[in-house]
Amino acid sequence: MQEVEDFFSKHRIPLDSPLAIGVSGGADSLAAVLLIRKTFPELSLVALTVDHKLRPTSSDEANYVASIMQKFGIEHHTLVWEGDKPQTGIEEKARIARYDLLCGWCREHSISALVLAHHAFDQAETFLMRLQRGSGVYGLSAMDEVSSRDGIMLLRPFLNVHPDFFKQYLKGKNICWVEDESNHCTDFLRVKMRRFLPDMEAATGISAAKICVAANNLQRTKSFLEDTIANIIADKIHVWGVSGCSFDYAEFLSWHEELRFHILGRLIRRFGAGDYAPEADSLLDLSQNLLNNVFSAQTLGGCHILKQDLRLWIIKEYREENSAYSTDMWEKFTEDNPSVRGIKLPFLLKEALLREK
Repeated sequence: MQEVEDFFSKHRIPLDSPLAIGVSGGADSLAAVLLIRKTFPELSLVALTVDHKLRPTSSDEANYVASIMQKFGIEHHTLVWEGDKPQTGIEEKARIARYDLLCGWCREHSISALVLAHHAFDQAETFLMRLQRGSGVYGLSAMDEVSSRDGIMLLRPFLNVHPDFFKQYLKGKNICWVEDESNHCTDFLRVKMRRFLPDMEAATGISAAKICVAANNLQRTKSFLEDTIANIIADKIHVWGVSGCSFDYAEFLSWHEELRFHILGRLIRRFGAGDYAPEADSLLDLSQNLLNNVFSAQTLGGCHILKQDLRLWIIKEYREENSAYSTDMWEKFTEDNPSVRGIKLPFLLKEALLREK
């Protein structure tokens, strides 16, 4: 398939290393694994199916996928979501569990990349769901072709492919697929968006393909932002190990408000306790507060944010009651780390550096 070849070439995906792919039994992922096998017959490909145990037929579906993979000579493993299942927020929690199982298996087996069969409708649905939440550039750029999760590279070669293509491909091979019952449950916002897409196209001409073009355009804007932010962090931010960072307050004031917002989020995520940046409203409030001359300190996302000596400091927050600081310990630290000697550091950073040590 030319799209797959172009994707692997564009992103320089090595073909001499094993590659995993998530296969649910639906038409999209079943066709995707067979298309990749056909395109790169020598590639060491491993199909992974998550048996979520949310439906009585889930094990039968996983076994069906295993039989198809065996027929085509593709290594296959079923990963079972064990334990009690959530009573609320099932869609999101199942998604997280699925990623945890897939990425965890890849890490355990030294496989660095995982293919996902998300297609044009998935991309369009993601765009519309984020539009409904009032997202900005980052949210509306929807899913990236290449991203990372828990140290595993996620590859999405089919984001511009219409889902009907997968079904036609399987029909041509006389291969049946599994219809996910949750795709008919209108309690889920994603299902509502999927059902809305054909009506929206008929009424307005706004198709999934055009939404994908818009998302791709926004991804270029996001990429520009990412490069700009990375350059500023590399050139203007002084990093203190894993304990925090500091930068010139006047430099901060010179940045565009959009850059201030994203840089603060990136740094708080890096040194704080969360897997994600704080909520947008909280970050916007912080960014605005920092413009106030009387600002001195606040906490957000597991970090202390301080303004001291004409610099801003973002310091990892430790909530243990016992302090790690003593004058003798700090003197010993400066002897071992002469680069900090004579520098006026906030007490909270000194304590964090001693905890880090």
